Amino acid sequence: MESFSGQVGRRIPQEWTSSRPRAQRALELADRLRRRIGAGDFDEGVPEEIALAAEMGASRNAVREALGLLREEGLIVRRRGVGTSVVRPQYGHGLDRLAGLAEILADSGTVTNEVLAAEVVAEVPEPFAARLNLPAGVPAVYIERVRRLNGMPLSLDITYLTGDIGAAVLDGDLAGRDVFALIEEATGAPLGHAELTVHAANANTDVAAVLDIPPGTAIFTIERLTHLADGRPVDAETLHIRADRMALHATVHRGRTTRSS
Repeated sequence: MESFSGQVGRRIPQEWTSSRPRAQRALELADRLRRRIGAGDFDEGVPEEIALAAEMGASRNAVREALGLLREEGLIVRRRGVGTSVVRPQYGHGLDRLAGLAEILADSGTVTNEVLAAEVVAEVPEPFAARLNLPAGVPAVYIERVRRLNGMPLSLDITYLTGDIGAAVLDGDLAGRDVFALIEEATGAPLGHAELTVHAANANTDVAAVLDIPPGTAIFTIERLTHLADGRPVDAETLHIRADRMALHATVHRGRTTRSS
């Protein structure tokens, strides 16, 4: 077999000649590389394009475009004569454990909180009031914080707490501790469970400014409702998380499905 370049016997991998647009293949490769960055595979440096192409079964051009996308996101830096290195590693946030950010990232550095608001509010937005089962006109505690790891912004957390427990949380160290720990301290008992919904979103102007990213950047938005051990809802949150610095993960198990006849 003779190729267009005149080389005899050279076989081009099928995936290199896919009918999919090259831009789409580059996006898929960037996603695979992004996950590997989050897993720490490239902490010692990213391999050369030729090596990555061979390893991932892709063309060098597609790999080059994928690396360009990651560079635009700020995940890698490419220096002539030095190579490619990771500059913003992703940190893992487990979704299968009810824990605060400081607990989860205890081994990764220092988590600090910039408190933007912490007050009792008379009017609670309907979505939050419904989640907390609060009747109209019942006050609640509102907390808004920017969470940082080693000074880098990771998330913007908007929290509404039921008034009785929230009042005690307001007296706690909101700049240095997780809200979960403050709730358990106030109630004298461990929290029970939480329900979570994760959305893919784009940062609006206000969120982008707080998280130090361009408007329209892809982020995770998590809606979380946390309950006390007796099942009472106590903490309704919306978390806006930088997708380039946090990877969400969970361990799930397949159980039996009960079918009714």
